[in-house]
Amino acid sequence: MNQLKPNSELIRIIQDKITQSPQKRITFAEYMDLVLYHPKQGYYSSGVVEIGKAGDFFTASSLGSDFGELLAKQFLEMWEKLEQPTPFDLVEIGAGNGQLANDILSYLSQDHPQFLQSVQYQIIESSPALKQEQENRLKIWQEKGVTLSWKCWEEIPNESLVGCCFSNELVDAFPVHRLQVEAETLKEIYVTVSPPESDSPFTEISDEISTPQLREYFQTVGISFSTSDYPDGFQTEVNLAMIPWLKTVSRCLKQGYLLTIDYGYTAEKYYHPQRDQGTLQCYVQHQRHNDPYFLIGKQDMTTHVDFTALEIYGKQYDLEFLNFTQQALFLMALGLGDRLNSLSQGGFNVMEILQRRDALHQLIDPMGLGGFGVLLQGKNLTSTQVSSLMGFQEDLS
Repeated sequence: MNQLKPNSELIRIIQDKITQSPQKRITFAEYMDLVLYHPKQGYYSSGVVEIGKAGDFFTASSLGSDFGELLAKQFLEMWEKLEQPTPFDLVEIGAGNGQLANDILSYLSQDHPQFLQSVQYQIIESSPALKQEQENRLKIWQEKGVTLSWKCWEEIPNESLVGCCFSNELVDAFPVHRLQVEAETLKEIYVTVSPPESDSPFTEISDEISTPQLREYFQTVGISFSTSDYPDGFQTEVNLAMIPWLKTVSRCLKQGYLLTIDYGYTAEKYYHPQRDQGTLQCYVQHQRHNDPYFLIGKQDMTTHVDFTALEIYGKQYDLEFLNFTQQALFLMALGLGDRLNSLSQGGFNVMEILQRRDALHQLIDPMGLGGFGVLLQGKNLTSTQVSSLMGFQEDLS
């Protein structure tokens, strides 16, 4: 980590943005958007992202093909619930390095070729660098005749999708507004340019909130900061970007499901007075910290997801809440336990058994990936199409 240096060009771009703004400051959401998503210099756009052991973070698909294969079983059941439409639109939103898509398609090719013939796999990816990596990894499937394409939302007609839109660790990387409580009043944290003698290029100041949407958000999820429960200096975040995202998904979805897998809490837990430093986390070479001004452009930034907000705002855009569970229960219901049991049946050497068992246990570890939330929403579905989905059979109580 010591040999890494911040992206000086990106820092200059952000400083210019601040100095050109009327009040010489930008919201943290604007800062985070530039740091992660600037078209050329942003963390996700510049080609520095590596996922897995050699990178800054890992996802469930980094641990082997099991996660994708079990997800594929759930998609198969959704296809059957929708009476086997052709095409069945399978839309992955933010596909990382393409490994999850590869695992899903590999499993369907081997075990459910009839379903695969109906699948129209579409990837929504904003990062040119990641899109190129995905295309390199997945071109073999296009060569095999699988319907696979990359789209931006604007290219998808209104109410044209029948199937499932899904994401894994996407919403946590949306830019957020940061707020803090001062004398029982909610203030917003802004980013401005540091004085020349400072060690950091940016510093934070607080002032009146930038948009009434923030107060409306807290009213919507049932949180009030005008009480003495919240100490001075209490900090938290609001992900307003997920609201137009839900609206866009609903606009494109004619009938089917939205499956969101991510780490997060209900609003009550997210905005609990004891969570007084919020949930902002930064990752670089698998080391986690909470300084968003360190190694600018060379580290990932995330916040936890407010699942209550996803549920309530989803309903406003005709995405009905269907179910919510934890990833461990979701994967066990889809057969991960059977995979663990099969390891004792032989056919593997000792090292393979240990590695595979460790990977499977990481997927269901309640203190890690197993504690992720799995939210299922749907649009224009009948009671038969929403009931008894396999992945949601385990009891959360």
